[in-house]
Amino acid sequence: MIEEALSLIPSPSAWALYFLCALFIGMSKTGILNIGTLAIPFFAMLFGARYSTGIVLILLCFADLVAVIYYRKAFLWSEVKQLLPMALAGLVAGLLLGQYIDDRTFKILISFCILLGMGIMLWTQSSSRFGRLVNNRWYSPLFGFIMGFSTMIGNAAGPALSVYMLSKKLDKITFTATAAWFIMILNFTKIPLQLFVWHNLSYQGLILNIMALPFIILGGILGIKILKVMPEKRFRQVIMVLVVISALFLVFK
Repeated sequence: MIEEALSLIPSPSAWALYFLCALFIGMSKTGILNIGTLAIPFFAMLFGARYSTGIVLILLCFADLVAVIYYRKAFLWSEVKQLLPMALAGLVAGLLLGQYIDDRTFKILISFCILLGMGIMLWTQSSSRFGRLVNNRWYSPLFGFIMGFSTMIGNAAGPALSVYMLSKKLDKITFTATAAWFIMILNFTKIPLQLFVWHNLSYQGLILNIMALPFIILGGILGIKILKVMPEKRFRQVIMVLVVISALFLVFK
């Protein structure tokens, strides 16, 4: 079984890319949210779009635990509670749709989810009416559904989640902590769904995940340190830039 796991990554350069992606995921959970989205197209190249979502999921769950342990007191449960019901509905929608599409369509859907988040982000920057929309009853449920669907299809909720948290004008610590707790709940909910419905979780993938644990932890530590020293304004700018880069990687990979 170990040999089968090792055979999933065919070359030293592929191993280096795999561990770099694990590092990005660790950093994204504790510091710079959308840097983890940059790993999505690389995982898709290494393992195929659908199968990669199973491998990435367990890595994300490991990183989620690191983040919520560190940020266990800084998150806003009120924001999580507003997003969660429709996010779970989005998970179900993504689960059902994912059963009927091939790998190429899966890649297109992952790209669409990122581009949707980017489009919302750009619209929020240009629309003078956006400030009023944030207070509407449908605002949080709509974003919850988008994030649930995006994370089910391609672990790609980061851009939409960034836009939502930025629109709530949370400080960088509360932003990161609330995002970590919300996504952790979704990711752990996805485990039985992907195991018993999509069948894309495997012992071989779990072995690869365990091998990447040191890089997840290192990335988590780096993310914490970066967040502490990064000015609030620069933090928001970096988040926005990474949303755009994430989308471009998925479209042109």
